[in-house]
Amino acid sequence: MANIKSAKKRVLVSAKKAARNKAIKSNVKTVVTNVEKAVAAGDKEAAQSALKIAQVAIPKAKSKGILHANNAARKVSRLTKAVNAMD
Repeated sequence: MANIKSAKKRVLVSAKKAARNKAIKSNVKTVVTNVEKAVAAGDKEAAQSALKIAQVAIPKAKSKGILHANNAARKVSRLTKAVNAMD
């Protein structure tokens, strides 16, 4: 660990931010998986409700700077396309 007070603070702040980023990224992965599982199971109702949750979580992660804008748009687009293709 660093000896300088400001460096010690940076270590603590970085750890706190990394934990927050990891939690948000993990949540995004979970909501994406939930949509994909519902699509694979053929349950359109569940897929649509899971998609609504994903359409909130993914742009929120983008706004926090955890996902790149194009990455977030691509994820939402692919999930929406998969749900809309269900019959």
